[in-house]
Amino acid sequence: MLQEQDHTHYPHSDSEMEISKSMASISVDIKSSLPEITSQNLQSSTSLNNMPHIVSEVNHDDDVIDPSIDEEKELGGVEQHKSVILHLLSQLKLGMDLTRVVLPTFILEKRSLLEMFADFFGHPDMFLRIANQATPEARMLAVVEYYLCSFHVGRKGSLAKKPYNPIIGESFHCSWQVPASQQLGQSSKGTSKCRLTYIAEQVSHHPPVTAFYTECPEKRISMNSWIWTKSKFMGMSVGVVMVGDGNIHLLEHNENYTFTFPSAFGRSILTVPWMELGGKVNIHCQQTGHHASVTFLTKPFYGGKVHRVTAEVKNRSGVVICKASGEWNGLLELTYATGEKKQIDTARLAAVPKSVRPLEVQHPYESRKLWQHVTNSLKLGDLNTATEHKKQLEERQRQEEKHRKQTKKQWETQFFSKNGDGWIYKKPLT
Repeated sequence: MLQEQDHTHYPHSDSEMEISKSMASISVDIKSSLPEITSQNLQSSTSLNNMPHIVSEVNHDDDVIDPSIDEEKELGGVEQHKSVILHLLSQLKLGMDLTRVVLPTFILEKRSLLEMFADFFGHPDMFLRIANQATPEARMLAVVEYYLCSFHVGRKGSLAKKPYNPIIGESFHCSWQVPASQQLGQSSKGTSKCRLTYIAEQVSHHPPVTAFYTECPEKRISMNSWIWTKSKFMGMSVGVVMVGDGNIHLLEHNENYTFTFPSAFGRSILTVPWMELGGKVNIHCQQTGHHASVTFLTKPFYGGKVHRVTAEVKNRSGVVICKASGEWNGLLELTYATGEKKQIDTARLAAVPKSVRPLEVQHPYESRKLWQHVTNSLKLGDLNTATEHKKQLEERQRQEEKHRKQTKKQWETQFFSKNGDGWIYKKPLT
């Protein structure tokens, strides 16, 4: 979840020459394959009536199941590029906002942040199970169980890798088909198969804000979220505070479950980078009064275990109805007020693969289409080409933003609208 934006320019030095080699120098043949940035095509691309990010109605019947995705096994040459990282670190100060600092290409994760957030629904059966529960208490417990199990899916291996920083107007669409046999807690009224759809949009560049929404009409459940990622330098770590919230809406029961997100930390950035979560979050249902506090514990400096999490769930009267502890990416144990105990080993929970429309039917500003050349270059291990394509996309975004300021045109989002400090989906399930 580590993000970067825009380029910070450093003075020329021997280290910078190595950075240029590692993060790519401009290649004539690469530039010739990318669209030239001119005032004419900027004017055309920023026309509010003909925006390139506009996506016509998405037909999820075109979705095809993703092939299995390998874990991020390669280290990306941390030792090989150590002098690059050291030079970058020399430009930073403790607590410095990393919004305008470029990070090396070799730590990219081969997908956009918009797609990474879809991993929150890597267990769609657990999400849909919430709507099947008969009582407010059971539904709250199902929300907490889903929340605790939703974070491990996003980690492709133990290494800390950074997804692509989304371009404003970029969107990502996918879905999951959940057969009846996988719909946990299904009642007799359940349908044979449910489709859960997901849409994400980069609604702001400064600050970087992503909004995403998912729904299942068959179960009459939806979730609306927005996240502003605020990153800062912490010495040998990078911290990312995820400002924002999520809201699970159960239409059948007229209940809303609001929750916040933990912070993410990239540790040991000079050796073997790894990621952990930290901070306290809250889950609350205003209609029923049930609430939960969840604490993600960071590893102590000396000793201690990694990836620990604890949770406590209370009813309207403040009585504890469940306690949970364990690892968010390993074994979790839940103890209920009845004395009953339940164990969930998230490491053994296989994520349900999402379905995505093929590239040939995607629009230019859909994540996989937009970043396809960067992704292909990274898969081939060609960091120079990957970096150059990435720089072209980022430069185009800067030029378009500059043009909008000069022409006093406001950016228009397509799928989400501003609502106070947050963002809400324009066409929610009703």
